[in-house]
Amino acid sequence: MPEPSSYEPRGAIAGTGMGGAMDLATGEAATLERVPGQPEGGGPQDRPRSLWSDAWRDLRRNPVFLLSALVIVFLVFISVWPSAITSGNPLDCDLAKAQDGSAPGHPFGFDGQGCDVYTRTVYGARTSVTVGVCATLGVALLGSVLGGLAGFFGGAWDAVLSRITDVFFAIPVVLGGLVLLSVVTSNTVWPVIGFMVLLGWPQISRIARGSVITARQNDYVQAARALGASPARLLLRHIAPNAVAPVIVVATIALGTYISLEATLSYLGVGLKPPSVSWGIDISAASPYIRNAPHALLWPSGALAITVLAFIMLGDAVRDALDPKLR
Repeated sequence: MPEPSSYEPRGAIAGTGMGGAMDLATGEAATLERVPGQPEGGGPQDRPRSLWSDAWRDLRRNPVFLLSALVIVFLVFISVWPSAITSGNPLDCDLAKAQDGSAPGHPFGFDGQGCDVYTRTVYGARTSVTVGVCATLGVALLGSVLGGLAGFFGGAWDAVLSRITDVFFAIPVVLGGLVLLSVVTSNTVWPVIGFMVLLGWPQISRIARGSVITARQNDYVQAARALGASPARLLLRHIAPNAVAPVIVVATIALGTYISLEATLSYLGVGLKPPSVSWGIDISAASPYIRNAPHALLWPSGALAITVLAFIMLGDAVRDALDPKLR
């Protein structure tokens, strides 16, 4: 027999099962030696990523999202703990200081009633954030449930709900607020929130309905139905997680709209009423004194504009991250 050569082989030798052998490259040999079930690469970085993990990775790299998130976190902080950045009382007013400019301890000056504009601007964030968040949660929950059921079951339920949403879409929001809230005597935020939920759910309902109709036609839903999954399991386990992204995007953008709507209704006198503290109330009270004391109008107006812009920018960033077509 010939002696084995002294050079090192380039690959591994594997039996063919037929009495022969074949040369394998190093990579192919490693593939054969890999433990069955072990993912290729072996590391956590090779695991498949979901839509949500990809979206979070994109959001963390988006400066628009980071800037808007910082503004919103600050607004939430001063809404919960306004005393952390101001020691004044928004209801303490001194007519002797009415329309005065900035002074030590009062950087924004005083309004027409002698109230500290800085303190009222800080406390006004609580009302705006409360109304915006509660209205958005109510609209998203009611609209998602009704629209999701209509899109999943279809038939008469879908037809009736579609006609009802058409009726609500025909109602002007501001005019509806003037009519409905003018008869409310409560001085809390809940009538305003209830009005926004009443007229805001049709938009979310349409979005949820279309998203559910698209998701229920996917192959994995048909396979689960063929395996005997119940309608509740299909809707909650397979369809809802894959249909909720458009609802989140629209609700995030709408949050800023609800904040501006509350300020508009309060400005017109049918939303919150004194002694409640609201940017809309302060803007309405400062409008007659815009020539003599413009600072009383500019500071709450600027706070309102920055807040609405932050939520709209956040919604745009979330939309870009969750929409695969924009990748």
